[in-house]
Amino acid sequence: MTRKTPRARALKTSPAPPQQTGGPVPNPPGKQKLAPVDAKAAQQTDEILNSILPPREWTESGQLWVQQVSSTPATRLDVVNLQEELDRRLQQRQARETGICPVRRELYSQCFDELIRQVTINCAERGLLLLRVRDEIRMTIAAYQTLYESSVAFGMRKALQAEQGKSDMEKKIAELEQEKRKLERDVNELKGKCEQIEKRAQDQRLVEEKKHTEEMHRSWKAS
Repeated sequence: MTRKTPRARALKTSPAPPQQTGGPVPNPPGKQKLAPVDAKAAQQTDEILNSILPPREWTESGQLWVQQVSSTPATRLDVVNLQEELDRRLQQRQARETGICPVRRELYSQCFDELIRQVTINCAERGLLLLRVRDEIRMTIAAYQTLYESSVAFGMRKALQAEQGKSDMEKKIAELEQEKRKLERDVNELKGKCEQIEKRAQDQRLVEEKKHTEEMHRSWKAS
Protein backbone atom coordinates (compact mmCIF):
# COMPACT_ATOMS: atom_id res chain seq x y z
CA MET A 1 0.00 0.00 0.00
CA THR A 2 1.53 3.33 -1.06
CA ARG A 3 0.57 6.73 0.29
CA LYS A 4 2.11 10.17 0.60
CA THR A 5 3.09 11.99 3.73
CA PRO A 6 1.92 13.32 6.08
CA ARG A 7 1.31 9.82 7.32
CA ALA A 8 -1.59 10.71 9.60
CA ARG A 9 -4.87 9.55 8.15
CA ALA A 10 -8.13 11.28 8.75
CA LEU A 11 -10.40 9.27 11.00
CA LYS A 12 -13.98 8.80 9.92
CA THR A 13 -16.36 9.96 12.65
CA SER A 14 -19.95 9.01 12.91
CA PRO A 15 -22.52 11.67 13.81
CA ALA A 16 -23.26 11.87 17.48
CA PRO A 17 -26.57 10.26 18.48
CA PRO A 18 -29.32 12.65 19.45
CA GLN A 19 -29.46 13.37 23.14
CA GLN A 20 -32.53 12.11 24.93
CA THR A 21 -33.79 13.39 28.20
CA GLY A 22 -35.25 10.12 29.37
CA GLY A 23 -31.99 8.91 30.95
CA PRO A 24 -28.81 7.23 29.69
CA VAL A 25 -29.20 4.98 26.73
CA PRO A 26 -27.37 1.62 27.16
CA ASN A 27 -24.69 0.76 24.63
CA PRO A 28 -25.63 -1.76 21.95
CA PRO A 29 -24.34 -5.13 23.08
CA GLY A 30 -21.17 -6.29 21.44
CA LYS A 31 -20.49 -3.51 18.93
CA GLN A 32 -18.82 -0.75 20.93
CA LYS A 33 -17.03 -3.22 23.14
CA LEU A 34 -15.55 -5.32 20.34
CA ALA A 35 -14.66 -2.46 18.00
CA PRO A 36 -11.81 -1.05 20.18
CA VAL A 37 -10.46 -4.58 20.66
CA ASP A 38 -10.51 -5.21 16.90
CA ALA A 39 -8.89 -1.83 16.23
CA LYS A 40 -6.21 -2.57 18.81
CA ALA A 41 -5.59 -6.00 17.32
CA ALA A 42 -5.38 -4.52 13.82
CA GLN A 43 -2.97 -1.86 15.03
CA GLN A 44 -0.86 -4.52 16.73
CA THR A 45 -0.86 -6.57 13.54
CA ASP A 46 0.23 -3.53 11.53
CA GLU A 47 3.06 -2.89 14.00
CA ILE A 48 4.18 -6.51 13.77
CA LEU A 49 4.06 -6.39 9.97
CA ASN A 50 6.10 -3.18 9.95
CA SER A 51 8.67 -4.77 12.27
CA ILE A 52 8.89 -7.87 10.08
CA LEU A 53 8.88 -5.99 6.77
CA PRO A 54 9.81 -2.33 7.42
CA PRO A 55 8.10 0.28 5.22
CA ARG A 56 10.01 1.62 2.23
CA GLU A 57 10.55 5.36 1.99
CA TRP A 58 11.72 7.43 -0.97
CA THR A 59 11.50 10.98 -2.22
CA GLU A 60 9.95 11.80 -5.57
CA SER A 61 9.25 15.30 -6.91
CA GLY A 62 10.00 16.78 -3.51
CA GLN A 63 7.46 14.54 -1.75
CA LEU A 64 8.14 11.72 0.65
CA TRP A 65 6.47 8.46 -0.30
CA VAL A 66 5.96 5.55 2.06
CA GLN A 67 5.14 2.01 0.96
CA GLN A 68 3.83 -0.29 3.66
CA VAL A 69 3.01 -3.96 3.64
CA SER A 70 -0.61 -4.70 2.94
CA SER A 71 -2.62 -6.07 5.85
CA THR A 72 -5.26 -7.65 3.64
CA PRO A 73 -5.73 -11.35 4.42
CA ALA A 74 -4.67 -13.70 1.67
CA THR A 75 -6.99 -16.15 0.01
CA ARG A 76 -6.27 -19.54 -1.49
CA LEU A 77 -6.10 -17.90 -4.92
CA ASP A 78 -3.43 -15.49 -3.64
CA VAL A 79 -1.29 -18.44 -2.49
CA VAL A 80 -1.68 -20.13 -5.88
CA ASN A 81 -0.74 -16.88 -7.64
CA LEU A 82 2.26 -16.54 -5.34
CA GLN A 83 3.48 -19.99 -6.32
CA GLU A 84 2.99 -19.27 -10.02
CA GLU A 85 4.77 -15.92 -9.69
CA LEU A 86 7.69 -17.60 -7.92
CA ASP A 87 8.03 -20.19 -10.67
CA ARG A 88 7.76 -17.51 -13.35
CA ARG A 89 10.46 -15.33 -11.80
CA LEU A 90 12.76 -18.31 -11.26
CA GLN A 91 12.49 -19.12 -14.93
CA GLN A 92 12.66 -15.49 -16.03
CA ARG A 93 15.84 -14.75 -14.08
CA GLN A 94 17.35 -18.14 -15.01
CA ALA A 95 17.97 -19.26 -11.46
CA ARG A 96 19.96 -22.45 -11.04
CA GLU A 97 18.03 -25.40 -9.66
CA THR A 98 20.94 -26.79 -7.63
CA GLY A 99 24.06 -25.49 -5.99
CA ILE A 100 24.68 -21.99 -4.70
CA CYS A 101 22.53 -19.45 -6.56
CA PRO A 102 22.03 -15.91 -5.17
CA VAL A 103 19.07 -15.32 -7.50
CA ARG A 104 17.20 -18.41 -6.29
CA ARG A 105 17.96 -17.52 -2.68
CA GLU A 106 16.67 -13.96 -3.15
CA LEU A 107 13.40 -15.08 -4.75
CA TYR A 108 12.71 -17.75 -2.14
CA SER A 109 13.48 -15.22 0.60
CA GLN A 110 10.91 -12.83 -0.85
CA CYS A 111 8.38 -15.66 -1.11
CA PHE A 112 9.01 -16.64 2.52
CA ASP A 113 8.50 -13.02 3.62
CA GLU A 114 5.15 -12.99 1.83
CA LEU A 115 4.15 -16.22 3.55
CA ILE A 116 5.11 -14.71 6.91
CA ARG A 117 2.94 -11.69 6.10
CA GLN A 118 -0.04 -13.88 5.26
CA VAL A 119 0.36 -15.95 8.40
CA THR A 120 0.88 -12.89 10.64
CA ILE A 121 -2.41 -11.36 9.55
CA ASN A 122 -4.29 -14.45 10.73
CA CYS A 123 -2.13 -15.17 13.79
CA ALA A 124 0.43 -12.65 15.04
CA GLU A 125 2.13 -15.13 17.38
CA ARG A 126 2.63 -17.61 14.57
CA GLY A 127 4.05 -14.85 12.40
CA LEU A 128 6.54 -13.84 15.10
CA LEU A 129 7.63 -17.46 15.45
CA LEU A 130 8.17 -17.68 11.69
CA LEU A 131 10.14 -14.43 11.94
CA ARG A 132 12.47 -16.09 14.44
CA VAL A 133 12.86 -19.03 12.10
CA ARG A 134 13.62 -16.70 9.18
CA ASP A 135 16.23 -14.75 11.15
CA GLU A 136 17.85 -17.98 12.36
CA ILE A 137 18.02 -19.29 8.79
CA ARG A 138 19.56 -16.04 7.56
CA MET A 139 22.09 -16.04 10.39
CA THR A 140 23.04 -19.65 9.67
CA ILE A 141 23.39 -18.95 5.94
CA ALA A 142 25.50 -15.87 6.69
CA ALA A 143 27.75 -17.96 8.95
CA TYR A 144 28.14 -20.62 6.25
CA GLN A 145 28.81 -17.92 3.67
CA THR A 146 31.52 -16.39 5.85
CA LEU A 147 33.02 -19.84 6.40
CA TYR A 148 32.88 -20.55 2.67
CA GLU A 149 34.55 -17.25 1.77
CA SER A 150 37.27 -17.74 4.38
CA SER A 151 37.82 -21.31 3.15
CA VAL A 152 38.12 -20.12 -0.44
CA ALA A 153 40.56 -17.40 0.62
CA PHE A 154 42.55 -19.93 2.66
CA GLY A 155 42.61 -22.33 -0.29
CA MET A 156 43.77 -19.58 -2.63
CA ARG A 157 46.56 -18.61 -0.23
CA LYS A 158 47.65 -22.23 0.08
CA ALA A 159 47.56 -22.66 -3.70
CA LEU A 160 49.67 -19.52 -4.19
CA GLN A 161 52.08 -20.65 -1.51
CA ALA A 162 52.30 -24.09 -3.11
CA GLU A 163 52.89 -22.52 -6.52
CA GLN A 164 55.54 -20.23 -5.09
CA GLY A 165 57.08 -23.17 -3.22
CA LYS A 166 57.07 -25.19 -6.41
CA SER A 167 58.89 -22.40 -8.26
CA ASP A 168 61.43 -22.10 -5.46
CA MET A 169 61.86 -25.88 -5.42
CA GLU A 170 62.40 -26.00 -9.18
CA LYS A 171 64.98 -23.23 -8.87
CA LYS A 172 66.72 -25.08 -6.07
CA ILE A 173 66.68 -28.32 -8.09
CA ALA A 174 68.30 -26.51 -11.04
CA GLU A 175 70.99 -25.08 -8.75
CA LEU A 176 71.64 -28.51 -7.24
CA GLU A 177 71.88 -30.11 -10.67
CA GLN A 178 74.34 -27.45 -11.74
CA GLU A 179 76.35 -28.01 -8.59
CA LYS A 180 76.20 -31.76 -9.21
CA ARG A 181 77.60 -31.33 -12.72
CA LYS A 182 80.40 -29.14 -11.34
CA LEU A 183 81.22 -31.71 -8.70
CA GLU A 184 81.22 -34.45 -11.32
CA ARG A 185 83.73 -32.43 -13.36
CA ASP A 186 85.86 -31.96 -10.27
CA VAL A 187 85.69 -35.68 -9.56
CA ASN A 188 86.75 -36.50 -13.12
CA GLU A 189 89.63 -34.05 -12.89
CA LEU A 190 90.75 -35.51 -9.58
CA LYS A 191 90.50 -39.04 -11.01
CA GLY A 192 92.67 -37.95 -13.93
CA LYS A 193 95.23 -36.45 -11.57
CA CYS A 194 95.17 -39.58 -9.42
CA GLU A 195 95.77 -41.75 -12.48
CA GLN A 196 98.67 -39.54 -13.56
CA ILE A 197 100.19 -39.65 -10.09
CA GLU A 198 99.80 -43.42 -9.93
CA LYS A 199 101.37 -43.75 -13.39
CA ARG A 200 104.33 -41.57 -12.45
CA ALA A 201 104.73 -43.46 -9.21
CA GLN A 202 104.65 -46.77 -11.05
CA ASP A 203 107.19 -45.53 -13.63
CA GLN A 204 109.44 -44.27 -10.88
CA ARG A 205 109.13 -47.56 -9.04
CA LEU A 206 110.06 -49.45 -12.19
CA VAL A 207 113.04 -47.18 -12.74
CA GLU A 208 114.18 -47.68 -9.17
CA GLU A 209 113.70 -51.44 -9.39
CA LYS A 210 115.68 -51.50 -12.63
CA LYS A 211 118.37 -49.39 -11.10
CA HIS A 212 118.45 -51.58 -8.04
CA THR A 213 118.70 -54.69 -10.22
CA GLU A 214 121.60 -53.24 -12.19
CA GLU A 215 123.41 -52.34 -9.00
CA MET A 216 122.89 -55.88 -7.72
CA HIS A 217 124.35 -57.29 -10.96
CA ARG A 218 127.34 -55.00 -10.71
CA SER A 219 127.94 -56.00 -7.12
CA TRP A 220 127.79 -59.69 -8.04
CA LYS A 221 130.23 -59.21 -10.88
CA ALA A 222 132.61 -57.26 -8.66
CA SER A 223 132.59 -60.04 -6.10
